[in-house]
Amino acid sequence: MSLLLWNRLARLLVLGVTLSGLLVGAASSGAEPPSRMDTHVEDSARALADDQLRQVRTAVDRLYADQRIRLWVTYVRDFDGIAPQDWAARTAALSGFGERDLLLAVATEDRAYRLAGTVPSGISDSELDDIEIDAIEPALRDGRWAEAAIAAADGMDSALRNGGVSTRALLLIGLAVVLTTGGLVWFGRKRRGDRFEAALTAARGIDPQDTAALAALPLDTLHARSREALVDIDNAVRTSGEELDLASGEFGETATAPFRTALEHAKAAAAKAFTIRQRLDDAIPETPEQQRALLVELIGTVGAADKELDAQVAEFDAMRDLLFDAAARLDALTRDSVDVIARFPGSDAEIVRLRAAYPASVLAPIDDNVTMARERIAFAEKNIDSGRAALRRRVGRQGGAVAAIRAAESAIGQARILLDAVDNASTDIHQARDGLAGVLEELRRDIATATEFTAYGGPDLEAARTAAQSALAEATSTAATDPLTAFHHAVTADTDLDRALADATDRKRAVEDLQRRLDRALANARARIGAALDYITPRRGGVDAEARTRLSEAQRNLDQANQLSSTEPGQALQYAQTAAVLGERALHIAQSSVLAWESRTPYRGTDTAAVLGGILVGGLLRGVAGGARHSGTGLRAGSFGGSTGTRRINRGGRF
Repeated sequence: MSLLLWNRLARLLVLGVTLSGLLVGAASSGAEPPSRMDTHVEDSARALADDQLRQVRTAVDRLYADQRIRLWVTYVRDFDGIAPQDWAARTAALSGFGERDLLLAVATEDRAYRLAGTVPSGISDSELDDIEIDAIEPALRDGRWAEAAIAAADGMDSALRNGGVSTRALLLIGLAVVLTTGGLVWFGRKRRGDRFEAALTAARGIDPQDTAALAALPLDTLHARSREALVDIDNAVRTSGEELDLASGEFGETATAPFRTALEHAKAAAAKAFTIRQRLDDAIPETPEQQRALLVELIGTVGAADKELDAQVAEFDAMRDLLFDAAARLDALTRDSVDVIARFPGSDAEIVRLRAAYPASVLAPIDDNVTMARERIAFAEKNIDSGRAALRRRVGRQGGAVAAIRAAESAIGQARILLDAVDNASTDIHQARDGLAGVLEELRRDIATATEFTAYGGPDLEAARTAAQSALAEATSTAATDPLTAFHHAVTADTDLDRALADATDRKRAVEDLQRRLDRALANARARIGAALDYITPRRGGVDAEARTRLSEAQRNLDQANQLSSTEPGQALQYAQTAAVLGERALHIAQSSVLAWESRTPYRGTDTAAVLGGILVGGLLRGVAGGARHSGTGLRAGSFGGSTGTRRINRGGRF
């Protein structure tokens, strides 16, 4: 080979080594680890021209000026081999972001992005989806980097302005409709409804502790918001309780003590709020000023309970990391599902036996429990399969397993409650049937005693005696077919008669007799409240505030009866009787509420059953309800925390 050829080969070899070094250096310099952001728009990827950088900063500044929301935008070449959600979370932590900070991170060479932070309360999940799917992602796919960030800022600004376009469209429709008398009437009604919805939407965005802003709302808006708040906090308390029971069994009472304390405080606040609602609903009217003060107190009480639960969410989630040992959790859930399925034949047989022995009205609260339990188990098995599928994805894409495990746990727990209610119903019926003969015999003796003391008891005793005779006749005729109702009516009539007899008989003997009747009244109240609770808990997605209010008030009266039973048995008896009546009323109202919910639900299935059970949370119960937390389908599995919660997001994808 010639010397000239060797020289050329040497030069090519040197050039190749030099280019390789440059390429390696370029590749290493492209890695962009998480770091602190010092300005609201940073472009280390050199994706923007100078004028585009100014446009993005203008849009970010405009969002802050209009809404006081801080949007931070960063363009990098790649996410340094880290999962996008982790890269965004670390950048936010290093930058010291707060609740009003959102981060839009775009990796131009990785072709990935992430939008992370706390969603402003005025932006719904559907609006957030529109911003991402219709604005951010198309711009990123086309390499229009500046337009993607501008679309994110302007989209949030527009959503928080609360529908100015819809108002203009409504005015245009109104101009056309007012041309006819019928159209004018329709427009007037529509306009009133829109004003009410607008006011209610605004009320949902007000801080519950801002009493001045709440007091400025229309009275009907406050009433509607209070009912929504009661349903939300009741669902939150029940769902948090279910999650906490699971966590307590897993980690022990000591580790879960702070969460138990927060939950008990929330329960107490919810009970107080239901008491206020009961006062507003009773037959004694309040002035508009009194109503306004009570409603503001109710909403504030619920808001405080929500915040206390939400304050524990991060620590609770960290403690109960469902991705840790998720495969074993799913195996355990499969075993739990098999255990519940094994109970179906016995529960089916028990329902058949009860139907043969008692009329449909007696079994109405539990008649469909086995069917609903099967639906819950089907839903649980579907989520177990979904959880296993999620675990097969690569790390960083397994988050769906958490929601699947939570949903399956809740569904299996509710299936157990539904089947337990069937067993409890049989026990309650047997107890009522076994104790009915003694109650009726005592009622007959009291009627005879009342007849002897008619001259001393006055009109109150005579009225109570007459009512007791009617109750005795009715209970005797229905004892064989409906012992529960017969027992309830007999105990109630005997309680009224005993109270009247106390004024006409020896005080000592009356107190002794009263204690025995108090024990029965307490048992009756517990049975009525237990039946209502067993019905409402697995159907809470279809139960409105009125039934929950009656149930809460029934429990409050029962608690008062228990507290006074040893010192003031007469007052305790009144509280116990009121608790039983309210418990039965709560059950009837809840049944009507569930029937109404089912009539509005277009189909039945496992997801719908899960919504009815409160396992999946969304807007199906009350329509367009602000503050609900959604998944991509508008529904999500419940977890520990308040009804509104901090809407934490870390979402995005490839483009």
